[in-house]
Amino acid sequence: MTYAGQRTILDADSHVMELDGFLDDFIEPSQRDRLRRDRVEALDPVLKAAAARAEVRRTSAAAAAEAEERLLLDKGWQAMGAFDPAERSRVLDLLGFQGQLVFATFASTLYSGNDLDRLYAGSAAQNDALSDFCKDDDRLLPVASVPLVAPDRAAGLVARAVENGCAAVLVPSTAAGERAPTHPDLHAFWDVLNQADVPFVIHVGGGGRMLDPAFHNNGMPVTDHLGGGENIRSKDYLAIHHSPETFLGTLILDGLFDRFPALRGGCIEQGAAWVPSWMRHLDQAHRAFRRTEDPLRNLRDRPSDYVRRHLKFTPFAGEDVGWMIEQAGAELFMFSTDYPHPEGGRDPLAKFEETLTGRTEADRARFYSGNMAELLPASVREAVTARV
Repeated sequence: MTYAGQRTILDADSHVMELDGFLDDFIEPSQRDRLRRDRVEALDPVLKAAAARAEVRRTSAAAAAEAEERLLLDKGWQAMGAFDPAERSRVLDLLGFQGQLVFATFASTLYSGNDLDRLYAGSAAQNDALSDFCKDDDRLLPVASVPLVAPDRAAGLVARAVENGCAAVLVPSTAAGERAPTHPDLHAFWDVLNQADVPFVIHVGGGGRMLDPAFHNNGMPVTDHLGGGENIRSKDYLAIHHSPETFLGTLILDGLFDRFPALRGGCIEQGAAWVPSWMRHLDQAHRAFRRTEDPLRNLRDRPSDYVRRHLKFTPFAGEDVGWMIEQAGAELFMFSTDYPHPEGGRDPLAKFEETLTGRTEADRARFYSGNMAELLPASVREAVTARV
């Protein structure tokens, strides 16, 4: 029996844990020596230990069996399939999932910054490396990453990612440099996704600093209890939705979904308990300002209608999904594990099931697979359906 049991499950959030050299075979030679390798040097002992442990699993049936027993207990680089694609396929066998979006974790630290040549070369290399990781198993669905700060480069990079078969495109949930993400200069970028039937996604960490660090300077320091990559503490959690609220709200209020009606997007690992009140807040903004703002007068529908038609969200395990469905609708929320990051917990299914008591089987089917299937490109959706 798999972890999923009889459920059909699509996982909207998982990650590869990159080893040193993840980008080297894919980045432009002129940029290889410009990667910020000092940012991962401190991890060298961890990476070497993880690689050695993986080698033991490949050569010892007993070690492999033990790792399978600890499938949702081991996290980060120590987890099965964290960086080995063949082992990751075995993980999906054990989980019993029909598909899983795959994001990078730390690769962007090697190339992020204001140097546009390095930024876009690094992003292209990361996209190619992720596609390579996923190439032998069509259940593994690579998520490309495209910075929006340089519109012409963004349009070129997203076209390349789509041509290479990415399942979704990650964008920062911030302004695009000095431009709004809806600026006409970026219409070519959005048009590629609209025409190609490929969704955009935003993810925690893509909105910059969640909280002014001064709010943590209270004489009572605390650490991240999960030890994950995002380093989220209680007060960070209070602010985690600010970036997606503003970014997605800007797309809606500026009429981007009227201009690109096939465009759709997902909000990943940023919780979803805020979504019902945000939808009301959007509609109130529309009512309050449409008399004085042409973009609002020109909207064809209420803002909340665009949310329901174009967007999906992943709740955190433990958030009350049943209440969210009751308040905002069953069509909005998607299951995710965040595998192998610790933020996903040791038994996300059990935590979600606790909150779905009383919901219909149709609601559950939407949450566990149907809504993510709607988000995915049609070609991917058909492949997923064929596996059910």
